[in-house]
Amino acid sequence: MTSAATDFEIARHNMVEQQIRPWNVLDQRVLDKIHGLARDRFVPKRYKSIAYADTQINIGHSQIMMTPKEEARMLQALAIKPTDTVLEIGTGTGYCTALLASLAEMVYSVDIIEEFIEKASKVTEELGLTNIEFEEGDAVNGWPHHKPYDVIAITGSYYQLPEQYLAHLKVGGRLFCVTGTEPAMKAQLITRLSEDEWHYESLYETVIPSLINSKPKPQFDF
Repeated sequence: MTSAATDFEIARHNMVEQQIRPWNVLDQRVLDKIHGLARDRFVPKRYKSIAYADTQINIGHSQIMMTPKEEARMLQALAIKPTDTVLEIGTGTGYCTALLASLAEMVYSVDIIEEFIEKASKVTEELGLTNIEFEEGDAVNGWPHHKPYDVIAITGSYYQLPEQYLAHLKVGGRLFCVTGTEPAMKAQLITRLSEDEWHYESLYETVIPSLINSKPKPQFDF
C-alpha cells in the first residue's frame, strides 16, 4: 500500500504533466515551483482528496481556488523575476502567494477576510517563506501602500478593472486580472509600456467569483 504522502506526490506529478503542461504552460521554472509545492497543504481539509484535480475548489466566504492550470497560466504570463516586487490581491488559501514568493523577491498579499490571512500566514511560515507580508484590508479600489509594483496578481474578478491598478505598475510591470460577467469572463495580462501606454493580452476564458465589494455590471431599466 502507498502512503497518503506518496499518493499526493503522484497526484501532483500527474497534475503538472496531464493538466498544466498540455495547457501550454512550458516555463520550466514555473513547472518546477508548482511540482515542488504541496497544494494539499493549502486546500480546506474536506477537499484534500481533490487538491490536484482539474476543478475550482470552494474555500469559504463565497471564494474559490482557481484550477491548477489557471494558476499556472497566470504565473507563466506574469514572467516573474527574482528581483520583482509583487502585489497579490486575494490571498485566499495562500497557495498562489507561496508560488509567487518562490519566484519573486517580495510579495505583499492583501485580503479582506481575516481567516484567510491567518491560515495562509501559518502555512507559509511553516514552509519557511520569509519574503511575504500579509495585509488585511479592502483593496477593491487599489492598494498603493508599496507602489510601484513589478507584478500585480488579482485573483478575484471585476466587471471592469479600476484604473488605479494600472497606475500602480512600474513601466514594464505586468498585471493579471479577470474581468467581465458570467458565463464568459476574460483572463488577461496587462503590461505597462510607458507612463501613459498599456498593452492588453487575452489569455483564456473562465468564471471566478468577483472581488468582495467590487462594483457589479450596471443594470439598466427600460
